[in-house]
Amino acid sequence: MKRGRTLAECLFAPRAVALVGASGDAGKNTARPQRFMRKHGYTGRIVPINPSRKDILGEQAYPTLADAPGDIDHAFIMVPAAQVVGVLRDCAKRGVPLATVYSDGFAETGEEGAARERKLIETARALGVRVIGPNSIGVANVANGATITVNAIFEMDTLPRGSASVVSQSGTMIGTLMSRGAARGLGFSKLVSVGNESDLGVGEIVEMLASDEETRVILLFLETIRDAASLARAARLAHARGKAVVAYKLGRSALGEALAKSHTGALAGSDAAVDAYFRHNGIVRVDMLETLVEIVPLLTGRKPPGFTRQPRVAVVTTTGGGAASVVDRLGTLGIATLVPDASLIGALKDKGVAVRSAPIIDLTLAATADKYRAVLEALLEHPDCDGVLAVVGSSAQFHPDLAVRPIIGAARGEKPLAAFLAPNAEASLRLLAEAGVPAFRTPEGCADALAAYFNWHAPVDAQPAVAPIWPAALARTGDLDEAQSLALFAALGVPTVAREATRAPGYSHSLPYPVAAKILSKDILHKTEVGGVALRIPDRPSFDRQVAHMIEAVKANAPTASIDGVLVQAMAEGLAEAIVGYRVDPMIGPVVLVGMGGQLAEIYRDTALACAPVTEAQALELIGKVRGFAVLRGYRNLPEGDLAALARAVAALSRLALVEGAPVLEAEINPLMVRADGVLAVDGVVVLRSAA
Repeated sequence: MKRGRTLAECLFAPRAVALVGASGDAGKNTARPQRFMRKHGYTGRIVPINPSRKDILGEQAYPTLADAPGDIDHAFIMVPAAQVVGVLRDCAKRGVPLATVYSDGFAETGEEGAARERKLIETARALGVRVIGPNSIGVANVANGATITVNAIFEMDTLPRGSASVVSQSGTMIGTLMSRGAARGLGFSKLVSVGNESDLGVGEIVEMLASDEETRVILLFLETIRDAASLARAARLAHARGKAVVAYKLGRSALGEALAKSHTGALAGSDAAVDAYFRHNGIVRVDMLETLVEIVPLLTGRKPPGFTRQPRVAVVTTTGGGAASVVDRLGTLGIATLVPDASLIGALKDKGVAVRSAPIIDLTLAATADKYRAVLEALLEHPDCDGVLAVVGSSAQFHPDLAVRPIIGAARGEKPLAAFLAPNAEASLRLLAEAGVPAFRTPEGCADALAAYFNWHAPVDAQPAVAPIWPAALARTGDLDEAQSLALFAALGVPTVAREATRAPGYSHSLPYPVAAKILSKDILHKTEVGGVALRIPDRPSFDRQVAHMIEAVKANAPTASIDGVLVQAMAEGLAEAIVGYRVDPMIGPVVLVGMGGQLAEIYRDTALACAPVTEAQALELIGKVRGFAVLRGYRNLPEGDLAALARAVAALSRLALVEGAPVLEAEINPLMVRADGVLAVDGVVVLRSAA
């Protein structure tokens, strides 16, 4: 940036702001930024730009940027879309390094708008002007009053300040989060609406906030992920600087997902890939919008707990029903409640508190404020307790000294102490917020926040891996047939079934019977569905009959498919069938999947997903998340499968992410037979990138 100013300073602490298109009508949106900045104490220069007025709301106005005096760090552009490029040229001439474009009518409106947006960014990059937006509702720094925004929430008389900063792809959500936070006594530091993210995006802004001394937690409202690599770098920087990044992302349902045709595409939809991406980069994901606001005190100043076992939370209550509503929800999210053992019951008895061996420690009738605090402190010190949840009933509304202040007094140390207030008790919520104690208004939000915290892990360290060598005989564009796919898997180091590709006439082969026969066609991904598979063929006469029948069925069921021949394979058995898949997700990049395989893979949907590539150790952790693989771990004396070999296969397939030029869009082994002493790939699909 010119004059020694950083981009972050121009964004959050500009010395002078030009309001291009400012209105003298206080009731219009385009008058809001000027009103808001003066209202909330901005001490820098405000430079209204309007060719038809000499004075706007008490500030001298100028016809163009060229006429405005002094250095300007930040331009807020509020003119019609067709005029924006011209204003950017004026910014460049005046040395304005940063422009936030409120104007709409760009990519969000269709192809004509998209072309206008491309022109805007081409111009900005050529001129060296950075852009937020277009279609951005603005930027705000609560601390210094630089509320460069049209968001109506800033009509508030006093802006609640806090240590959380927000980056949102929805401008209106800025107001939603601020208003909901204010109702709980929770404030914010900096808030940015990125709009169409044509230039400055979420990742680059998160990187600025990671270096911002006033920001301790970074909150993201995401509709999509436009630059996964940039956000990943920023999240890792934030982690290195002790700051949590929390994301609420739309798109949990399958609606609108463009899934590939194979099992892997159906099982590794975009949202599952996003989950893997967040875990990989240490980003906390919450399911509820309420949680995005309320979780801040739970994460502030804390490190990822990195649990590899089920966490245990002690639940203390003055309202049995309220506590049960949270405990029930926690159980569905995989969090156990601590049941007091004899030693804990004895320790609490010594403090004058009698409790039972039950999942909820109910103090409804017995607790004084001192006893309540003593119980909380004893639980926080207990080695088997990972956190404490205090559930408060009506006393939160009418007698906060009884149950709320003891929580504040006990909250200390590394273990989290959170509160759920069953009644509507806004005064108590504010008390807890001021003390930095995480407090929740609903059992669902409370459970969501605790689950998000306990599932929080540090970013996965990148491990050096050798890129596989692409077999010279295989094409790098188009699709591969099954024989070619299995050849690629073998080249990666995955054991594959003995096989021969054969063609008419005769379909001769040298494999001993019994064998399997499969139609060989790049056009058919699911051979079973079109009658393209025959298993356990005992002899040659049976082979001839079944192959003829198979080809007839395929021609009838897939008349447009090109048939290249028949793949003959040795029959293979195993203890279980696994699916191992690789996919380049269009949003976040390469992912690898492992799960229960076979024809029913899409029904069971028992899979685990990670960003690719993975090491064998990481693959083994992934395998541990698949419930159905219990049958391979000696469940009820069943024979154990070779999970180490399965992990090697997962890691091998994941290294497709390292192949030069990334030719593979999707690859799948299904089934991969898991045996007592190894694995064997018996079926496979590979989809390559189309030729440029």
